[in-house]
Amino acid sequence: MKTVLITGANRSIGLELVKELSKKGLFVYLGTRDLEKGKAVVNELNKNGLQNIKPIQIDVTNPASILEAKNIIKNEQGKLDILINNAGISGEFPQSALDTSIEAIQNVFDTNFFGVISVTQAFLELLKKSDSPRISNITSGLGSLTLHSDPNWKYYDFKTAGYGTSKAALNAYTIVLAYELKDLPFKVNVIDPGYTATDFNHHNGPGSVESAADFIIKHTLTDENGPTGQFFSNDIEDETGISPW
Repeated sequence: MKTVLITGANRSIGLELVKELSKKGLFVYLGTRDLEKGKAVVNELNKNGLQNIKPIQIDVTNPASILEAKNIIKNEQGKLDILINNAGISGEFPQSALDTSIEAIQNVFDTNFFGVISVTQAFLELLKKSDSPRISNITSGLGSLTLHSDPNWKYYDFKTAGYGTSKAALNAYTIVLAYELKDLPFKVNVIDPGYTATDFNHHNGPGSVESAADFIIKHTLTDENGPTGQFFSNDIEDETGISPW
């Protein structure tokens, strides 16, 4: 049975990923900052017939929390097959480049960028023990520099000094990570679930959590010939789903 850790998984897209991957026969670690909330969520999932799910406390901004989660999975499984870095925050709005405080921007980067690096580096030891390790970093179309430079892009006017820049940095880090792991059986990609109606955006997005989760899973559960170092987006309207960086 393959194992997967999903950070920020007690609600919205993360929770839908838990449900769908459990249905596909994976053992799912539901990452959550608040373990009691995670336990309550898993209890409800169990009542609905979903099994092989365990809540695990992990705060991606807390190194001790990350290490404890790693040791739990190491002791229970000995390896990790899939890491989905889903935890993220939007920060406060508006986010003007002219006057958004350094502290506000750093707060977003701590979760969306440095948090991903911390979790990834901690779990590489366990991922390297998998026959087909996968790392999916959940990004946003707002992290595409190419699209943000195109006045015809439908989200061109939605500029964010913290959120979008943190995702652009995440994209850049993923390129480097994929390159350094290219000679191992890793597949490392950034995946944008698209503009999805969630708690994250007060349910303003046109997409569903089901569609978002399906898209992430499609580009995570790939075979040995699957791509690595790629940027996929559910908002790209062609069959490849490949977004410009």
